[in-house]
Amino acid sequence: MNLKERAKQLKKDIPAVFLALKKKETPWHAKILAALTIGYAFSPIDLIPDFIPVLGYLDDVIILPLMIAVTIKMVPKEIFEQCRIESEQLWEEGNHKKWYYALPILLIWGIIVALLIKALM
Repeated sequence: MNLKERAKQLKKDIPAVFLALKKKETPWHAKILAALTIGYAFSPIDLIPDFIPVLGYLDDVIILPLMIAVTIKMVPKEIFEQCRIESEQLWEEGNHKKWYYALPILLIWGIIVALLIKALM
């Protein structure tokens, strides 16, 4: 699998990891790693800031795919295959059907911003 194909697969695997997180058949330890992976994928804060030349992008190229790969290995194969199929069906004519999945991330960042404002005042 070349780099371009792997990038496309990675784009499909992130929503599948989120769907696996919601499945009751997914083991608890896989759910914890899936939650960390999804949080890291959608967080604007990186482990290594992007403004640092070369190193800044290594986390996007190495850490996130590694977290996704380990999460996939922890989820039973048949469950993850089902999640991949479901994740492909989430998109309809380029529009995401389940936009409200972003609400927990927005809520977390809203709380962080509110706490920072309160701390600075």
